[in-house]
Amino acid sequence: MFEKLQAIEERYLELEKQISDPEVIARQDEWRKLTKEHARLTEIVNTFRQYRQVTSDLEEAKELLQETEDEEMQSFLKEEIAANSEQREELKEKLRFLLLPRDPNDEKSVIVEIRAGTGGEEAALFAGDLLRMYTRYAERRGWKTEIMDSNPTDIGGFKEVIFAIDGDGAYSRLKFESGVHRVQRVPQTESGGRIHTSAATVAVLPEAEEVEVEINQNDLRIDVFCSSGPGGQSVNTTQSAVRITHLPTGIVVSCQDEKSQLKNKEKAMRVLRARLFEKAQQEQQEQLAQERKSQVGSGDRSERIRTYNFPQGRVTDHRIGMTIYKLEQFLDGEIDEIVDALITNAQAEQLKKVDDE
Repeated sequence: MFEKLQAIEERYLELEKQISDPEVIARQDEWRKLTKEHARLTEIVNTFRQYRQVTSDLEEAKELLQETEDEEMQSFLKEEIAANSEQREELKEKLRFLLLPRDPNDEKSVIVEIRAGTGGEEAALFAGDLLRMYTRYAERRGWKTEIMDSNPTDIGGFKEVIFAIDGDGAYSRLKFESGVHRVQRVPQTESGGRIHTSAATVAVLPEAEEVEVEINQNDLRIDVFCSSGPGGQSVNTTQSAVRITHLPTGIVVSCQDEKSQLKNKEKAMRVLRARLFEKAQQEQQEQLAQERKSQVGSGDRSERIRTYNFPQGRVTDHRIGMTIYKLEQFLDGEIDEIVDALITNAQAEQLKKVDDE
């Protein structure tokens, strides 16, 4: 482990020189790539340096303890040795976590797809609640959101809504949100005051760059049509809505939120790239299916992952058995408590596998 850490520190020092070089700075794409790598290594290097300093202080205290005969000094040194030993173990454990293999998609922006499931109009309203929750969360983190396509209902819900969240590390924070989200509450449409259970499905896709997914234009069928809104009435009379069919896979993407046909096509292509990227990744990971079963939040969209219970004001994540009684705040975008717990749990599972190998 320490040989690996030494190599990382050497790479870090090399990067410091490169990102300060005027010639490299002039090549902005290369410079941005190097500064990202430098930023990613900073915490590892700082923790490693702290570990070395604590180890040095520990050895020095041990040597002084052997040399001194003063009882008061011995008592002080024993306390320092105990404190440094505990801190060193904590730093060593932190370094083990920091060295775990990183998901190459963690730094990417995401495309989020929310679809109303069982529950009719109430499920569509819940889909709208989830859209607001993720939008508020993005605002809190300084990320940008953009609606790609939506199918709203008459009473303010969504049968389906697709949106982009643009921000560094968005996928690392949101990748465990894929799955079935269940809500238990008295619907607005229910006059008898009975609690109903409805559901919505969330899919979080890492946004793919054009260079990562090569799309042959001959493989696409592009149809244009007039946009339509709730109830099917015409939103405009121009053919601005776009439907793209990827013929080899049968994937169909529609976008109609923009008035411009060109903008709708651009958005549809972004969603298509993300879906094709995810499909390619799933195919690669099928051989690791058994391994994925042991991971929290495998991303299976049919997996019931969370329940939002309004009468009790609670949110329960079923994968880690965690319940918090902050439903209102959670739906307002304060989701970090569960997100952090999911990430920590996933890291612990990963570490366990590393130790077993």
